[in-house]
Amino acid sequence: MRAAARWMERHQVALYLAALVVGAAVGLLVPAVSRPAELAINPVLGLLLYATFLGVPFAGIGQAFRDWRFLVTVLIVNFVAVPIVVFVLSRIVAHDQVLLVGVLFVLLTPCVDYVIVFTGIAGGAKDRLLAAAPLLMLAQMLLLPLYLWLFVGAEFVETVDVAPFVEAFLLLIVLPLVVAWLTQLAAARTRPGRLVQDVVLWAMVPLMMLTLAIVVASQITGVGQQLGALLLAVPVYVLFATVMVPIGTAAGKAARLDAPARRAIVFSGATRNSLVVLPLVLALPAAFDLAPLVVVTQTLVELLVMVVFVRLVPRVIPVRDARPAASSRPL
Repeated sequence: MRAAARWMERHQVALYLAALVVGAAVGLLVPAVSRPAELAINPVLGLLLYATFLGVPFAGIGQAFRDWRFLVTVLIVNFVAVPIVVFVLSRIVAHDQVLLVGVLFVLLTPCVDYVIVFTGIAGGAKDRLLAAAPLLMLAQMLLLPLYLWLFVGAEFVETVDVAPFVEAFLLLIVLPLVVAWLTQLAAARTRPGRLVQDVVLWAMVPLMMLTLAIVVASQITGVGQQLGALLLAVPVYVLFATVMVPIGTAAGKAARLDAPARRAIVFSGATRNSLVVLPLVLALPAAFDLAPLVVVTQTLVELLVMVVFVRLVPRVIPVRDARPAASSRPL
């Protein structure tokens, strides 16, 4: 199992792209699969987030919060710099409220799952990003309604039913987080607990592949039918990822973080929480039925961008470029 896990880790980018291709092929060849695939998104995503949170070192969370320079930097990048960038870029689609809402939902929410994978591949501080994941998740759930109110207007926010949002937060965030914490407690005390933890962590890559395949299979037919409208969102996503590289690099440098931490800041700023916000967007009123496809389009663009970033970011932030500072480590 360990050998298989190491093999999957080495080839995970290729495996994720293969999952996208398989999901697209199934969705296009068997359109009837879209509805059951859509119903499967939440359960599979819950399992994926459980596996993700299981990697969070809960016992060391207190120590992680002492790494205040990293945490402050990642929060400023994601919840100060990103909203400014998103507001400017979203003017490209501001004439179409449905496109605008989909773009805002996905770009205003930082990723907490596969960002850790890509950060690790690029030699970034994935452990620090993993420890910050619950804080990033909580902050985006609290701030997203405020950003939507500012960028779209109070009228839109008032039309949104909050019940699906609360349900998604409880089932997709709180429940996996609590179960992951309990699993870690059991793993520290019992052999069966350790076995469960090892199996779930081994299944991280397959779960990510399954999630990507199901999401794409559920939405690919709609993407094809609405391709003309969705193409306008593509340059927004590409420009966003491009702009966040110098912003993340500058923020990490200003905070005097070491090279791995700077790389983690760049990936956190550039990758978005498309898989987690998709169930929220699916719960929007019927008039916004194109918005889920806008979110899925971002997933497709972002995964292709990440293939470039895992090579680009280490060149932009070489290890020799950083001056390790005591302040970049937990104090």
